[in-house]
Parts: sequence; C-alpha cells; structure tokens
Amino acid sequence: MVSTITWQQLRDLKLSELSDAAEAWGAASRHADSARERVDGEMNGGIAKTQESESARAAVKRLKRLSENYHYIKTECGLIRGTVDGLATELAAPRKSLHEALNDAAALGYTVNENGSIDYPAGGKLEGTSEDVPGGTAYGQNGHFDSSNPGPSSGEKGLYQPGLGEDGRQLKSPNPHYSKAKDIADRISHALLSAQEIDARYSGSLRKLKSGPGLIVDTKTWADVASDVDTVGLNALPYLKSHIPFDESPGGRKRWWDQLTERQREEYIAAFPGVIGNLDGVPAATRDEANRESLKFLIADLKGEDNDRSRGQLEGLMGIQKKLDEPSNPPMLLLGVGSEGNGRAIVSYGNPDTSRNVSSYVPGLGTALDADFADDTVRRAFQTAKGAYKYDHSSASIVWLGYDAPGIMEVGSTSDAEKGAPAYREFMAGIEATNENEDPHITAIGHSYGSLLVGTAARSGDGIPGADDIVLLGSPGTGAQTADELNVGRGHVFAASAGNDPVSWLPPATSLLGPVPAFVNFDDGENYFGRDPVSKEFGATRIESGDGPLPVLSGEGATPAHSGYFDSERNPSAAENIARIVAGRSDAVMTEEPR
Repeated sequence: MVSTITWQQLRDLKLSELSDAAEAWGAASRHADSARERVDGEMNGGIAKTQESESARAAVKRLKRLSENYHYIKTECGLIRGTVDGLATELAAPRKSLHEALNDAAALGYTVNENGSIDYPAGGKLEGTSEDVPGGTAYGQNGHFDSSNPGPSSGEKGLYQPGLGEDGRQLKSPNPHYSKAKDIADRISHALLSAQEIDARYSGSLRKLKSGPGLIVDTKTWADVASDVDTVGLNALPYLKSHIPFDESPGGRKRWWDQLTERQREEYIAAFPGVIGNLDGVPAATRDEANRESLKFLIADLKGEDNDRSRGQLEGLMGIQKKLDEPSNPPMLLLGVGSEGNGRAIVSYGNPDTSRNVSSYVPGLGTALDADFADDTVRRAFQTAKGAYKYDHSSASIVWLGYDAPGIMEVGSTSDAEKGAPAYREFMAGIEATNENEDPHITAIGHSYGSLLVGTAARSGDGIPGADDIVLLGSPGTGAQTADELNVGRGHVFAASAGNDPVSWLPPATSLLGPVPAFVNFDDGENYFGRDPVSKEFGATRIESGDGPLPVLSGEGATPAHSGYFDSERNPSAAENIARIVAGRSDAVMTEEPR
C-alpha cells in the first residue's frame, strides 16, 4: 500500500505522542503478563495442589484458558508496542532531515510550496550585461513535476539560459540561488520518500495485528501470532535485527544486551523471540522467556504439518511444554528450542547464571527432539540437578541438544560430532559469560556419542570455554588418546563404564557400527573413536559405576545399562559420583580400577 503522508504532516508529527502510545501498549502487555502469572501461580496452582474434585478440575481448566487469554494479550500488545515504537524511531531521521531543510529555506528567504518545490528569488547579473538573472522554482529529485513549464531540465524551472554574447559565445551566469534551492528541494523530497516508505511498511504490520470478536485462543490463534511475529520482525523492525551482534563472541553479546534499556529488551523479545532465545550470551532468564513464546509458535506450526518428523518433534515440544507448566524444584528453564534438523532443545534445571555449579550434558546416539527426549533425556538433567543439590543448593544442570545426534546407521562417523562441537563451545562460552559468580564451577558431560562431541570440543583451541571438569559416560571414545588432550588436566577428566553397557566396550573393528575411522589404531585399550576413556592408558579417573541391567534379559530393552548412569535407582554409584563432580566435590568420588 502506498503511503500518502505529506511533508506538512511529517513536519507537524509529534514523535513523543507515538512513543507515549507505544508505552501505553507496553503497559497493557506487562499488566496482562502479571495477570497471567497470578492466575498460574496464586489461583491455578493453589487449586491444583489442594483440590481433587471434578469441580476443581473444571476450575483449573477454565483458569488455564484464562491464562492463555492473558498470554495472547501480552504477546499481541507487546508486538503493537514494538511496532509503534519502531515507527517513532524510524521516522525520527527523515523528520529531522525535513526540519533542517525547512530551516535552511527560511534562513535564505525561500518559499516552500505545497508540493515541496522551492521558490527562489532573482539574483546576480548576466555576464557582460545589466540583465537580472530571474528567480524560479526548484524541484527535488523524484519530486513533483510541472509538465506545463519544465524549464531547461526535467522537473526544474528558473535555471536561466541566456543567448549568445557579442563574440558568439554562450553566456553562462545562472542564478546563484538555484543550486541552494535545488539542494533543499532534494532533501525535502528524500525525507518525504523515506517517511512514506516507513509509514507504508509499519501501517501494513499494524493492520495485521488485530483480532475479531469472540476470539478463542487455540492452536490456530498461536499460529496466527507466529505469523504476526514474523511480519513485525521482517517489515516493521528490520533496524532492530540489524543491531543484533551475531558476529560477536558470547561475551560481546552479553555486553550488548546489558547496555540495552528495559524497553529495548522487551522489543527484541517480542519481535525476535526465536533469535533472542537461542542467542548465546543473552541471560538465561531472558532466553527462557523468549523460548516459551517460541515454543507455542513451533507447536502451532507443527500441528499444521503431517509427516513423521513433524509428528515426532511435536510430541517432544508438547512434552517440554507440559513439564514447563508443572512446578519443579529446581525451576526449569528453556534455554533453546528449534525445529531445524532433528530438532533443538536446551533445558536447564536451576538458573545457570546464578548457580555456582553448572553442568551441561550432551546426549548421544539416536537422541532427537521427540517424546523420549522430553520424558527420558530431560529427566537426566533433573536427576543430576537433584543429586548435586544435596551437596550445594547453588547448582544447575543442563541437557544440551544443539546438534543432530546420529542414528544407528550414521553412528560410525565423526561428522555429527565435528559439526556440533563449535555450537557446544559457543554455548559454553555463553554460560561462562552470563554466570554472575566470580569463579563458577562448570562441568561438561558427554554421554554415549555425546562424549565424542564433548571430546572434539575439548580438543579444539584452548578447550571448552569455562569448563573445569569433564565427565564421560558410556563412551565409545572421544577422539583423544589421553585425557591430557581435553585441556582441563587429566585430574579433572572422569569416566564411567557400566559392566553391562555394550557401547563402552565397542572395539575399533566392530562391524556393527560401520567402517573403522582411519585414525583408529588397533592397540589394546582402543575404542571405536580413539582410546577407551576408562582405560589405564587414557589416564582419566574412572569413577565407580554399577553393572546396570542386563541387555535384553532384564526386559528393559537392548541397552538399559547404557541409559542408566544418571538414575539413582538403576545405577546409584554412577549417579552419586556424577552429582558430586557437578557440585564441585570431585574429591569425594568413589573410584574403581581402570581397564
């Protein structure tokens, strides 16, 4: 849609009124969010904890619907606030340019016409004559055009063209006012064109941010909201996104975020929740807030798709949403979420910014964003956090699914670990940057194929940013020959292998997982991806681990011992040792002889 804003309207525009309107929408958004938190906490939470009747369940259902309504209001009002504020911000530059041009015209005694052209007076004398150079009208580039009297050049009048002098030469003495008037007309034209483009862009976004009467907030509604977010981010607030320091280190992004005003932060979260929620270096509480918004949008989008991948991710996302809706201690934070590849999810139990002890666990073979991830893999982070909590309440435990873990047919390759390692290093640099403690204790945990990713990350550069300890569980190898290669010192590398875990016993020449990587030797103590982490030659501290359930015969599947390291019931000694390391009590771990 073409904007019809005039230079007079741009001149008289009061940006403060737009800013005040934006702040009013922001206040409405915050009020709705406070109401939602009260419904969820004081009202819904109280009934759910104390009442079990049918009427109580009905009340809880109605309160959840009310909470969704408030959430919708908060999100849409936030988008409107950001859009109106963005409009005020972007219009400031052309408005300033216009006022400067008008002031210059007034100072020179020129007349600004209704169409933005400039009338200027006569000035100067024709060379060699007493004839005055007449005044005229100058038009801006791309400005209005008087076709009945265009003057000597397209859209310009008053540039005097004299005849020939006595010597037959062309007399050249144009009015000295012309170039000044033309410059002012050009500036007015450019300012107006810029304002019209901005006005059209923002008007389109604001027209989309509306809802009909009797709206029911459901999956379709959240899909519409997701579309609104995309529209606002793409059309209304491109200047905001251009300022996001994607190329900076996580530490640089933290400094950028810290210098933003609260209002600016709210605008970024409203317009770019998927970006801010996954941006390493942004504080954990902010990422959690943004990702909870993104989660609803992703669920709504995936419900509209019909394929195995989408159905699997939908189950995973809905499982995460269910856990977020339930109270937990330590509290659950969503530090990352996305649908790319096999899905992305980063979940923390405890706040990694305020906790003295932070662990980040990388899962392995076959892990994807699905129902099993939401149920079983996320639970391992919770189990680790609860275990560490016994030794130090200031502990947070993270599960990091920021890469595509291989399936059984791809697990013989190192490529997925090599692709994922830089992202893990970036994430850990973000954890280090945002932690508020002077000297936090950070532990990197790799399970199964995830230990290869952790090992790959640790062997790169100066190691995993911030990592003090590394724990390797059920590892088929890290790509390293000794613990020293992992850049934390061999006394800070710990490994566990359950007796009934077949993965940690895989020989380099196994035919079950595909061809042998070229770098693997056939010496004793070798695993599929380098030296066995629990071998004497590797040099890590082997922490005690029970044998775990038997494969198949236990009735728990093919590899129950492989998935039981975090479980205090299935493998109490391993779970206890993991908790002690994470809590900074590695001096108290129980050890066993290396292989």
